[in-house]
Amino acid sequence: MTEFAISLIRWGGYWGIAILMCLENVVPPIPSEVIMGLGGLAVARGDMAIVPLMIAGTAGTVVGNLAWYEAGRRLGYRRLRPLVDRWGRWLTLHWSDIERLNDHFRRRGAMTVFVFRFLPTFRTMISLPAGLLEMPRLKFLFYTTLGSAIWNGFLAGAGYYLGRNFREIDQVLNPLAIVFIALVGGWYIWRVIRWEPETQDD
Repeated sequence: MTEFAISLIRWGGYWGIAILMCLENVVPPIPSEVIMGLGGLAVARGDMAIVPLMIAGTAGTVVGNLAWYEAGRRLGYRRLRPLVDRWGRWLTLHWSDIERLNDHFRRRGAMTVFVFRFLPTFRTMISLPAGLLEMPRLKFLFYTTLGSAIWNGFLAGAGYYLGRNFREIDQVLNPLAIVFIALVGGWYIWRVIRWEPETQDD
């Protein structure tokens, strides 16, 4: 994965960073830790500057997340009801879960989106419910941009200070990513097994 990122960054420069960060949030092929870390390494070498790197990385992140937000917005909150009623077991959801999530987003949606920007996998996933539950678009963009800029700055800084040794992080990230995916998969299977139809009050 690292070699592909290096090739695209070498070919496209800041545009390569933006494209990779967008793809990472739409169909995650490469962790953002690697992309922005390599950008920080390029800054340390003098091949890039930190400000345009941050602009490119954050713009790519926002565009990728906006795609999921718009998909959720177009589907709409109310259109979920038939899906949840039919596929509730496989979604591991009841309609009451959706209503609680909707209530939470109305009260704390901005902080939820901001905090999730620092969590692997969930920083992209949170964009879909934000759109589904019709979080105001400008608010979504503001907190997504703010959280993404902070996280991307941290990753670029890590790449800058770790220098060439940053490539070795990929050897650690790959096994960790596999373990994380396995844990999420196990949690999902457990949810499916434990799921029961929601009882209706008379």
